[in-house]
Amino acid sequence: MKLYGYFRSSATYRVRIALNLKGLAWEAALVDLRPPAHAQHTREFRALNPEGLIPVLTDGGHTLTQSLAIIEYLEETHPSPRLLPDSPHQRAEVRALALAVACDIHPLNNLRVLDYLRSPLRHDEVTIDTWYAHWIAAGFGALEQRARRLSGDGRHLYGTSVTLADVCLVPQMYNAQRFRCDVEPYPTLRAICAHLEALPAFARAAPQVQPDAPAA
Repeated sequence: MKLYGYFRSSATYRVRIALNLKGLAWEAALVDLRPPAHAQHTREFRALNPEGLIPVLTDGGHTLTQSLAIIEYLEETHPSPRLLPDSPHQRAEVRALALAVACDIHPLNNLRVLDYLRSPLRHDEVTIDTWYAHWIAAGFGALEQRARRLSGDGRHLYGTSVTLADVCLVPQMYNAQRFRCDVEPYPTLRAICAHLEALPAFARAAPQVQPDAPAA
């Protein structure tokens, strides 16, 4: 398997975690999103994914896009350990938590949205940071309430084992802290992330240890 991604991409981060949890061997293909490279816009990358988005996973003759679709593919092809519970209603609850991050928080704060706010809309960095913090607060406020109800041990977003919801939460918390958002109002989410980030599969997926991460 080859994973096309970027060290700070939260969507790529999710897939790295899932690959590690499944114990799968994979090769990193680096896609530098930063100027002047803008590798996501090259003809070669657009041939892989016309949307110009990462991650992209190639597995044999298959080319897969969208992080949650990729993770569910891994879940179906390599079902152990499971990232989705047994019962339909539990799977729906875990998917709802994951989608709250992947569809309601992340898209409003990803790189192409922030770049559009900068240019052509010409917003300054203070305004952009305020935008970012607003959507983190709106999303995390709701997730904190749901975590208090659905976490079975205070160490996982749902139940007492790692699920797809955890795979989505940790990268979003990383981004929130990187943008200096106030995460103090979310003690349950912070405790869950602290536990998960110490697990080997999560630690090996962290942005700062990826081959394209800048030297400290």
